[in-house]
Amino acid sequence: MRILLAEDERSLSRAVIALLEKNNYSADAVYDGQEALEYLEAGNYDALILDLMMPKMDGLTVLRTLREQGNPIPVLILTAKSEVDDKVLGLDTGANDYLTKPFSTQELMARIRAMTRSQTGGQVTSRLTFGNITLDQATFELSSPAGSFRLANKEFQMMEMLMRNPRQIIPTERFLERIWGYDSEVELSVVWVYISYLRKKLSALRSNIQIKVTRNAGYSLEGPV
Repeated sequence: MRILLAEDERSLSRAVIALLEKNNYSADAVYDGQEALEYLEAGNYDALILDLMMPKMDGLTVLRTLREQGNPIPVLILTAKSEVDDKVLGLDTGANDYLTKPFSTQELMARIRAMTRSQTGGQVTSRLTFGNITLDQATFELSSPAGSFRLANKEFQMMEMLMRNPRQIIPTERFLERIWGYDSEVELSVVWVYISYLRKKLSALRSNIQIKVTRNAGYSLEGPV
């Protein structure tokens, strides 16, 4: 799962990003409202943590713009404002939840889990299965009847994208944008490197599915009919 954090207080931003990554989320940080909108328009994010008081464009304007555009991304407002009227305004504008600074890390993570869970009707699926391969989203374990591997973070994100979209070609650029960020300077060839890692693991697991490359198009996960 990929989260965008829009928070102009740099030290807090670094701490929250570290917390998210420790909990196996992929996270990007921006420091003003305009940049937040640009990232959301260019990238694929599963949730937004949004500070209200930011330069260039305040959080409420960002939130209002997103909802007017029909963007349903879950939004957690994170702010020093604690007045009830501010909370009501944020929620009425389209926020899913509201957390006041200072906050506990446990509460932040619990609210993120609850917010993203509500987007799927409360159903939490911790495992993805295709063919004889299962990916555990909680432990990063890729397994088959022949054994298992614990995937590294980027391997997991790539395999998760493939298993959520079986038999669909995913462009190389989409892997790069989703996992490394749209403004990353990483070369496209790094995607091939991670695909190679995953192919070796699938082979060792005696998988009946495979990652297929389509020239000038991308990669797809193919399996038994």
